[in-house]
Amino acid sequence: MAKLVSKTYGEALYEVAMESGAARAGELMEEIRCVNEILRENPQFDELMKHPGVPKQDKIQVVENVFKGRVSDELAGLLEVVVSKERYRDLPAIFAYYTERVKEQQKTGMAYVTTAVELNAGQKKAVEAKLLGTSGYEKMEMHFEVDTSIIGGMIIRINDRVVDSSVRTKLNGLTKQLLQIQLG
Repeated sequence: MAKLVSKTYGEALYEVAMESGAARAGELMEEIRCVNEILRENPQFDELMKHPGVPKQDKIQVVENVFKGRVSDELAGLLEVVVSKERYRDLPAIFAYYTERVKEQQKTGMAYVTTAVELNAGQKKAVEAKLLGTSGYEKMEMHFEVDTSIIGGMIIRINDRVVDSSVRTKLNGLTKQLLQIQLG
């Protein structure tokens, strides 16, 4: 359900932004980044907006007071609608959907690479170049993580596609095969 909500509101915001052009969509993405940062730095605001004892009308008034005139009308309007429909909890997912949609439009991919050991700069560049060559994206945002439990190899995730060439996964597959062998 939350995914449907984030897609619905995120897509609506994306369409409104695209009516003004691709550059506007990028500007709005930067505003969203700033709002996310402000919300992260002020957990009391988050608690207030999620508190069931605060009337909806008061929450809408707080959003207007805090954001009206400081962010674009599109973003302020989204915030008001989200609060009025009692979907404030879905705001991070809505922002994430919108950001993902704009990045797709800009042909920018986001890759999450997990390795057993830290990669050096040359290896990271090689992985990025390989992904750019095979994915169809023009730019790639790379996120590297070290997880020693995968033993070796790497796991790459781009959107909902995962390539898992880790030693851990190969050993698990081999274990399953060996357990299926019947002696006898």
